[in-house]
Amino acid sequence: MNTSYLKEGIAAAALAALALVLLNPFDLFMPSMVVMGIAAAALVVFGLFAAFVLREDAQDERDEANRTFAGRAAYLVGAGVMVVGVAVQSFSHAVDPWLVGGLVAMLLGKLGSRLYIDSRR
Repeated sequence: MNTSYLKEGIAAAALAALALVLLNPFDLFMPSMVVMGIAAAALVVFGLFAAFVLREDAQDERDEANRTFAGRAAYLVGAGVMVVGVAVQSFSHAVDPWLVGGLVAMLLGKLGSRLYIDSRR
């Protein structure tokens, strides 16, 4: 197994575990405010590390194309989840501004990166 996949898999599993501890979806424990603050800080720090520091190394053109496709698929899934979240919350007339802001940031980020790349050609 490629060490890159192992590294990315461990990072994704750790991020998911931190998110589950923070969300506590099944009310398995009653954490104190300090524990929730530490879990939130750990999630933010590890999320920033995984997003900006953990780098992928492309070996050849095919690997680069696969990573580009994976990034595009991740963007589409993220945007789709946010659109569904906004639609579901709009039925209760309580749309979370963070969902709308995140969706707009994703769209502007994609547009900005496309304009930057196209201007370099």
